Amino acid sequence: MRLKLSRELLLIILSAGIFLSVIDLFIVNVAIPSIKKGIHGTDADMQLVIALYLLGYAVFLLAGGRVGDVYGKKNAYVTGMVLFTIASGFCGFAHTAWQLNLGRLFQGISAAFMVPQGIAYIQVLFNDPKARTRAFGIYGSIAGTASVIGQLLGGILPDITLIDESWRLVFLINLPIGLISAVFAAKFLPDHKVVQSARFDFSGAALLTVSLTCLVLPVILGRELNWPLWSVMLIIFSLILLAVFIYIQKRKQTAGKQPLIDFHLFAFKDFRIGLYASVCYFLVQDTYFLINTVLMQTGFGISSSVTGLFFVVQGLGYMFASFTTVRYVGRYGKNVLIVGIIAMVVSLAFHIAFLHSPKINLFVLVPALFVYGAGCGTVLPSLLTLTLKNIPSEYAGAASGTYATFQQISIALGIGILGGMFYDLLGSQTDVQDFSRAYQVTSFINMLLLLVVGMFVFFLPKSHAPCLPSKHSFGLPRK
Repeated sequence: MRLKLSRELLLIILSAGIFLSVIDLFIVNVAIPSIKKGIHGTDADMQLVIALYLLGYAVFLLAGGRVGDVYGKKNAYVTGMVLFTIASGFCGFAHTAWQLNLGRLFQGISAAFMVPQGIAYIQVLFNDPKARTRAFGIYGSIAGTASVIGQLLGGILPDITLIDESWRLVFLINLPIGLISAVFAAKFLPDHKVVQSARFDFSGAALLTVSLTCLVLPVILGRELNWPLWSVMLIIFSLILLAVFIYIQKRKQTAGKQPLIDFHLFAFKDFRIGLYASVCYFLVQDTYFLINTVLMQTGFGISSSVTGLFFVVQGLGYMFASFTTVRYVGRYGKNVLIVGIIAMVVSLAFHIAFLHSPKINLFVLVPALFVYGAGCGTVLPSLLTLTLKNIPSEYAGAASGTYATFQQISIALGIGILGGMFYDLLGSQTDVQDFSRAYQVTSFINMLLLLVVGMFVFFLPKSHAPCLPSKHSFGLPRK
């Protein structure tokens, strides 16, 4: 006789996927200096530790949902969880930078097959709209909690002195969580009916993987190698491949096949503008963590534990705002986002003005960190809501998948481009003033990008009525 769990307990099992995928990004952000020292890596190696995880996640995220339809959501979820756990162990026992980064890439890929199944299961398990909304709220709050816990553990674990090379715990902590979650998922998740008509675009996924890899790798490695000819040619090649990818995807859609990206979505004005805004926003998001971590730990000599505590303040601001401001989006629309962007810009200005010496009382920064986190918590959920609010239900899955893909790619490029700019400005210098100058210039660029986000948000449609596609809308019928 098979034991059945309540929907709420099944939700907890499904939330383990998003918990692991989120915590493994934020835990590394704070632990970067300790990891660099542990594996004797370079600055580029550390950028890749973040970027390759995001690249693997981004490229296969759209494919992950399709695999659940073709092979069953339970099979995809359990397999993704097991592979994520194995990849985490590979990272934890890595001895060289390339071993670690290979493990990070496979962590991202396995997360891309694991996370979409949890979202799809919630839609199946919770039929009532109110119950489904509450379930997604719990799911989202667990993701937010994971970001705070990740920042805290990323600071504390590398400082543990009971074992040698304690930075490895950053990855090995996933093993018991992943194994227990996989066992519970395999035992208790209901089987999901396979969609026989679903098809997986293997060629599209392969082409997108190659093109984005050829873009991200030279952007990160080229700077440290003084931009050899191969790095420039690889970037040009990647842009050509992306153009070919878009052309083939449109041809498949015209022929009635199932492409990786549904170009009908771009017929909606608010989706397009929201996507442009999100690209600029996510270029900033993880660059902020990278340059602040390097400045505090390497530049100012602050311990990883203390750095982690400072980022927890930022995370608490995020959680507070994400819970309190989302209710105002329906009433005030894009004005909520503009307030959040202003908060982030003002906070960054405070960072630039005061975060220039280890002699400063860092607790002066606590309010600024909280305000920055509150700005993030205001912008992130609201930007997603306003970008997708007018998308018809039949395009909802494709729209959320496309948005998430652009999000992860933008974060990876931000780490490569803006993180590379920070390291370029720093050069081989180790003086505190050099760290401060590199930090101030990069933070100023982040402020400009946030202002561009505000500009795009300003042009989002005010009306809550669906934005009708134009006559140049790839054949999408008017609603």
